[in-house]
Amino acid sequence: MDFSFSAKAKDHIARLTAFMDDHVHPAEADYARQLRESASGPWIVPPVMTELKAKARAAGLWNLFLPDDEYGAGLSNADYAPLAELTGRSLIAPEIFNCNAPDTGNMEVLVKYGSPAQKERWLMPLLEGAIRSAFCMTEPAVASSDATNMRATAVVKGDRVILNGRKWWSTGLGHPDCRVLIFMGLTDPEAPKHARHSMVLVPLDTPGVKIERMLPVFGALDEPYGHGEISFTDVELPLDAIIAGPGRGFEIAQGRLGPGRIHHCMRAIGAAERALELLCRRALTRVAFGKPLVALGGNVDIIANARLAIEQARLLTLKAAWLMDTVGVKGAMSEISQIKVVAPSVAQQVIDAAIQIHGGAGLSDDFGLAGLYAYARVLRIADGPDEVHRALIAKLELKAQAARAGISLPSARG
Repeated sequence: MDFSFSAKAKDHIARLTAFMDDHVHPAEADYARQLRESASGPWIVPPVMTELKAKARAAGLWNLFLPDDEYGAGLSNADYAPLAELTGRSLIAPEIFNCNAPDTGNMEVLVKYGSPAQKERWLMPLLEGAIRSAFCMTEPAVASSDATNMRATAVVKGDRVILNGRKWWSTGLGHPDCRVLIFMGLTDPEAPKHARHSMVLVPLDTPGVKIERMLPVFGALDEPYGHGEISFTDVELPLDAIIAGPGRGFEIAQGRLGPGRIHHCMRAIGAAERALELLCRRALTRVAFGKPLVALGGNVDIIANARLAIEQARLLTLKAAWLMDTVGVKGAMSEISQIKVVAPSVAQQVIDAAIQIHGGAGLSDDFGLAGLYAYARVLRIADGPDEVHRALIAKLELKAQAARAGISLPSARG
């Protein structure tokens, strides 16, 4: 296993680091100010975001997440991972480089499973950054950690597909440029469990589609992206709106989540790195009781433990990315779930420590730590809660250990 980066990756790392330092971090205050100034009206894309996106594209720092040379930067998962970490240092960075969720996952779906017509209508504008999208899977009425519970339907009738149901936590739904949704619903309840569902492309302005409300996270609406609750009432679309054909929803979902979890985890590590940087700066320069904070209590242990945890999380995530590149998603299932448990938890712990050492200032927006904390905490639920990933890790571990020892596993019913 070789964790050294390719020449192509090193070039991107150097250019992205410079762009973050020269353009992204200095613009964060302007971005926040422009959002505040528009708070009383409809959500807007802050003008500084539009400017930064144009600069990033001109610099060749665009669609970095796509490994396909035709559509993206042609970087492997292992090569993109450090770039995701860099963008994780700023909550506004992913959109600047057209690398923000859920658009990344939706674009990956269209690249891998979309028809030529679907790519022309939806993929190309997403790649251009001209539109945004949302993903509608989680439902308010069922435990969505088990996606087979899904009640929303996508019923095929002749040459049409009819959608009914209610979804929520559809990230990106409030963005002014959101134009298309990917809806997952039950098509054939009699089919095998993982062949019952379909994914459907839904223009946001289709009759029967209604945004019921935007959902706050820790009291904030996360403008201009937002997380929405949305209803579908007899939404009628042509059959060719179904991605890859009826019944392939779970297959597509698994293909979508693998790379996305690498992206999320590396961004979480980037958030942790920024928090540790702020923590150390505060501990070295702030004085209380006649001493710098770093000399008080157990703060040196907190700093050391944060560094240990970040390094371990990074190495585990890079291993998962390397496995995805070498043996594929199926061969990396345990590691992908491992990082999804570890990285957000590490980020949450480090950010929490940084908030604590900043005192009241850490709870404000002045240092960005409150936003980073909310982001890390949400990740422990998004894309599967910790408990679901732990269950899969244990299942795969027991299967491997039983095979080595020649032990028969108990039946699922037992």
